[in-house]
Amino acid sequence: MKNLYFTFSLLLISSMMFAQNIDRLFRFPTTNGKQIVFTYAGDLYSASITGGEAHRLTSGVGYEMFAHFSPAGDTLAFTAQYDGNTEVYKMSAEGSAPIRLTYTATLHRDDVADRMGPNNIVMTWTPDGKDVVYRSRKQSFNSFVGSLFKVSRLGGMSEELPLPTGGFCSYNADGTKLAYNRVFREFRTWKYYKGGMADDIWIYDFASKKVENITNNIAQDIIPMWHGNQIFFISDRDRIMNLFSYDLETKQLMKMTQFKEYDIKFPTIHGDYIVFENGGYIYTYHITDQKLTKVEITIKNDFLGGRKQWVDASKNITNLSASPAGERMAITAHGEVFNLPVKHGITYNLTKSSGAHDRQAEWSPDGKYIAYLSDKSGEYEIYIQKPDLSEAAIQLTDKDPSYKFSVLWSPDSKKIMWSDKKMNLYYVDISTKEITKVAHSVKWEIRDYNWSPDSRWIAFSDNDGKGMDKIFVYNLSTKETKAVTMGWYDASNPVFSDNGKYLFFASSRIFNPTYSATEWNHSYSNMNKIYFVTLKKDTPSPFAFKNDEVKDNATKEDGPKQTQTPRIFPLILRIFKIV
Repeated sequence: MKNLYFTFSLLLISSMMFAQNIDRLFRFPTTNGKQIVFTYAGDLYSASITGGEAHRLTSGVGYEMFAHFSPAGDTLAFTAQYDGNTEVYKMSAEGSAPIRLTYTATLHRDDVADRMGPNNIVMTWTPDGKDVVYRSRKQSFNSFVGSLFKVSRLGGMSEELPLPTGGFCSYNADGTKLAYNRVFREFRTWKYYKGGMADDIWIYDFASKKVENITNNIAQDIIPMWHGNQIFFISDRDRIMNLFSYDLETKQLMKMTQFKEYDIKFPTIHGDYIVFENGGYIYTYHITDQKLTKVEITIKNDFLGGRKQWVDASKNITNLSASPAGERMAITAHGEVFNLPVKHGITYNLTKSSGAHDRQAEWSPDGKYIAYLSDKSGEYEIYIQKPDLSEAAIQLTDKDPSYKFSVLWSPDSKKIMWSDKKMNLYYVDISTKEITKVAHSVKWEIRDYNWSPDSRWIAFSDNDGKGMDKIFVYNLSTKETKAVTMGWYDASNPVFSDNGKYLFFASSRIFNPTYSATEWNHSYSNMNKIYFVTLKKDTPSPFAFKNDEVKDNATKEDGPKQTQTPRIFPLILRIFKIV
C-alpha cells in the first residue's frame, strides 16, 4: 500500500511540475498594453503583460490563431475554424461567444497546414477601429498570391484594398498610409533565402496612390509595425530574424534586438508595446525605453494531448527490415523499434523510449544486431542492439548535431554508412566506433549510396558543381574517390551486382522530344533508363558486339578446287524485308 501511495504521489508531483513548466510553444501573440493573448495548442489564451498564469479564451475543435486587439483594446479579431472554413471572427478581449465576420467559399487551400499558411489571416485593424484587415487567397488561383481585404467589425461584405497583392501590414496613425508586404511566405520560410520572393517593406499612400520601397534589401524584411515616424519590422539580413526600426524622416535604420539562436516570429504592436515569439517564449519590447522583457507564462489545464494512452503501433509503421533468413522483422512504428516474428514467436520492443523518436531500424546481414537512429540523447545518433535484448544498446556516434537520414550496413556487418543534412556521407566501424567521412557535396544532400559485395568499395551519386549528378566510387583502403560517369547526363542510384563485376545505375540519356499542340514547345519524358559499367578492364560486357566469321572450307590439295558463290543478294533482301 505504501509503494502504491508512493507511486501515485510521484505521478501527482510530476504532473504538477509538468503543468508548472509549460511555458513554451506560445504562438501569434498580441497585446493591448495590459494583457497578452496568444495561441497555444490551437486555442487562444490570455495572460497579464507581466506574465503569470494564463486562462483559456476559446475551446473550439478547430484552430484559433492570429488574434489582434482593436485600437481601443477591448475587442479581439482572430482567425478560426468554428464552422469548418477558416474565417475571421471577433470576441470580447475578456472572452465571449465568437461572432463570425467573413464567409468564404470552401477551397483546397483552406487547410491550416497549407505550405503558404492558413487562409483569411487577420493582419490588423484600421486606426478608427471600425474594420478588420485580413489577407485572403479567395480570389487567387495561386497559393503564393494573396490580397488584402477589410470587413466591418459589424460584419457584412468585405472590401478589397487597392493593392494587387498584400500580406502583413500596418496603418499610420490617421489611416492615410499603409506599410505592407507584397508576398506572404512566412509559413514557407526558406531560411536565408535571397531570391525574388524575399520581401520588402512598402508604403502605400491612399491619396496619391504612390508606392515606396523603404527597405530594398535582398534579405527578408517583413511584418511592418507603424509607430509615429518609425516603422518597426523584422529582418534576417544578419542571418537571424531580429527587430529593426526605420526612421521615416532621417531614413536611418537601427537594429533593436540581438537574438543569436532563434528567429523573432509574428510580432504585433499596440501603443508603445511590441510583442513577439522567440524560441517558443513570448517577449515584449517597450519602444519608449527600448526595454526587452521575457514574459514568464504558465498554463494549467487537463493537457489531453500529453496523457499516456494505448496506441496501435501497427497503424504507424514507418520502416521495416527482414532478418537475413527472413524469419523475423525489425519494424519502426510510432517512434519505437520492434523485433517481431513473421509467423510464430514473441514480439520484442527493443527501445521502449516513449520520450524519444527511434527510426530507420536495419538488420545486420549476419543477423547479430539491429541498427537504428534515436534522438534520446538530444540529437539523432546511431545505435545497435542485440535482437534478443541480451545486451544493452551500443551508441556508435556522439554529439553530432546534424540530421541523419538513414543507415546502411556493409555486407560484412562491420560498418554502417549514413548521410546527413550537412551534405556529408560517412561510415562508422562498429567495433572501434571510428568515423570516416566519405564525401561532402557542394550542391545537395547525398541520398543514394551502396556498398560493394566485398565491403571494400562505396558507390554514390553526387553533383560536384561541374554539371549533372555523377556516379562515384570510393575505395575504403586508399580513401580515393573516382568518377564512374561523366557530367553530360544525370546519373543516380548506383547498385553493385552480386558478383561485384558490374555497377548498375539510372541515368537520363534518352532524348525523345514530344511537340506540344497547344503551347508551341517540346518536352522530354521517360528519359531514365538503367545502365551499367564494368568495373575491371578485363571484364567483358555481356552485351559486347558479336560478329560471326565465315570458316575456311577449302578442299584438300589433291582434289579439284570448288568455288561456291555465296547467296549474298537474297540475304540482303531478307534483312531489309524486300523478300
